[in-house]
Amino acid sequence: MTGRPTPAGPDGARDTAAVSAPHPAPLRLAVVGNPGNRRVDLFTAAVRDAGLPAPRVVAWRDVLRDGGASFADDEIVRIDSAGEDKEVERILRGVSDPTRVEGGARWYRRFLAAVRSLDGGVRLDDPDDVAVLFDKRSCHRVLADAGVAVPASPTSGGAAEVRGWDDVRALMAEHRMPRVFVKPAHGSSASGVLAVETAGPGRIRATTSVELADGALHNSLRVRRYTRECVIAAIVDALAPDGLHIERWLPKASLHGRAADLRVVVVAGRATHAVVRTSRTPLTNLHLGGLRGEWAAARHAAGASWAHALDLCERAAACFPRTLCVGVDLLPSVGWRRFTVGEVNAFGDLLPRLTGLPGSGAEGEDTYAAQVAAVLRHFPDTEHPARAPAVFGAPHRWAPAAAHPLARTPDART
Repeated sequence: MTGRPTPAGPDGARDTAAVSAPHPAPLRLAVVGNPGNRRVDLFTAAVRDAGLPAPRVVAWRDVLRDGGASFADDEIVRIDSAGEDKEVERILRGVSDPTRVEGGARWYRRFLAAVRSLDGGVRLDDPDDVAVLFDKRSCHRVLADAGVAVPASPTSGGAAEVRGWDDVRALMAEHRMPRVFVKPAHGSSASGVLAVETAGPGRIRATTSVELADGALHNSLRVRRYTRECVIAAIVDALAPDGLHIERWLPKASLHGRAADLRVVVVAGRATHAVVRTSRTPLTNLHLGGLRGEWAAARHAAGASWAHALDLCERAAACFPRTLCVGVDLLPSVGWRRFTVGEVNAFGDLLPRLTGLPGSGAEGEDTYAAQVAAVLRHFPDTEHPARAPAVFGAPHRWAPAAAHPLARTPDART
């Protein structure tokens, strides 16, 4: 007779439970993204490092071509960025040149339609949350209504329509805002953003990465300044049909003589990662020449206010409880004692080689590993992950005493 021996119980008898108990199947994950993109590759590596099978990759190009995609009931589905793919960008934005800034409203409509065309599976990113996160006017209103500190805005929730530069000028005067950020409502990565400052009649300056060439707007990796109002007006007038959002430009804290802000990643309701971004211009985005600052120096500068800063980011993320991970842009005021939320980003976790904050429970983990760990905590029933709550909390509400169901146990932040 061949074969493995039957396991024995503590009394030497045949252990039938050990024979009949099936080994639980591993979780099945899928990601909708652009194959070969660094985001997809980093998430795939984190899944494999956790001992799980590589996620099934569903290409945005195929979703757009086929009008949707279907997932099995037990597949846990991550929605990732559709950026950094020329063909996908062409389909979504409707422009042949991927450097073009225009087409944001068309991109928004088509991207949301693609997200809603996904059928089945257990979602880590809620379509309704994504819709709000990619409309800066709506997102500002949701945050403000939840009591999250945000810059003052005359366009919050679409309260004021911006049809062009004349409207921007009028709103700046009406709301006594001599310095504002003018942002495309559906933009990302500082695309089309202008930091506008005035100082008396005829004195105006706009800092932006937008390059105006041959009557078209292009994204540039070089930040430039425009001081002729007719040029600034032309840029704003070209952006206005896609929707614009205006916010008061708040003076930022500095670190080693450079303007500073932070990108804080919140996973399952918990602030797990933070990167300090510094710049000599109002735009601190790392791809626009911003530099990673010293986290320890920022932590020291904030002192006892650091815990408040992380709590504020978690409050902002709690407005989107049906989405596992968001990136919060946190604006420290001069002196590092007060903080304001500038934006909340649906795909704000691309911070390679950054490990978790001390005391966050994600020490030694990058942003993707922290998300995979949260998924494993939340879906212990690997054969039936859909039995876990699909909604992590009440939509767009923040209850101070409520614990996010995926969160680790709290710790002291001192």
